[in-house]
Amino acid sequence: MGAPLAGVAPMMAISFFGFGLGKQLLQSDPSVPITSTQTFLAGMLAGVFTTVIVAPGERIKCLLQVQSISGQLKYTGPVDCAVKLYKQQGIRSVYKGTVFTLIRDVPSSGLYFLTYEYLKKVLTPEGESVDRLSTPRILLAGGTAGIVNWAVALPPDVLKSNFQTAADGRYSGLVDVLRTLLRDEGARALYKGLSAVMLRAFPANAACFLGFEVALKCLNWLAPDW
Repeated sequence: MGAPLAGVAPMMAISFFGFGLGKQLLQSDPSVPITSTQTFLAGMLAGVFTTVIVAPGERIKCLLQVQSISGQLKYTGPVDCAVKLYKQQGIRSVYKGTVFTLIRDVPSSGLYFLTYEYLKKVLTPEGESVDRLSTPRILLAGGTAGIVNWAVALPPDVLKSNFQTAADGRYSGLVDVLRTLLRDEGARALYKGLSAVMLRAFPANAACFLGFEVALKCLNWLAPDW
């Protein structure tokens, strides 16, 4: 739990920052409503931004989870794991699986934010501002966005976890991991853990977007000129 807990706050902050920056870059005229394509591309940029934090955090988390299952405690915790990985093969070892993380997070983040923004508009009563959306509707939009996100992200996540926890040299790359997994376990292996992920996806992302919207309103009230 240590690695994801340490990384979740900065990861989500960078994710929303990347999404906001992407919208600013793509929307040349703020008075013109942003298109779905622009929203999707801005979300993809958010996925690129978060990889800096997510990739090493996922690498450490996966290694600690695997050792817990095997019973062979090679690392005492997240910090010890990061230090030993760095000492063994440098920063490349800490960031092993970065390309897999990008493949997982870039398209899924695009759909994540696109789904949320689309549902906000759909759930907003006619004649009312989307900024005044009720709490239950924010929760519904955020939770649904989380489900869509993981429906797309899970197969590359499985490939990433297999690659990050494998012994050095076992896989030559993405295609090799995919080929080996399909040969040994079949296509169903790409959705291993689907039930557990979906049980977490709705409440976690519903709370995430609600927290973001509430924080944004509070900041706009406390410091409107920021």
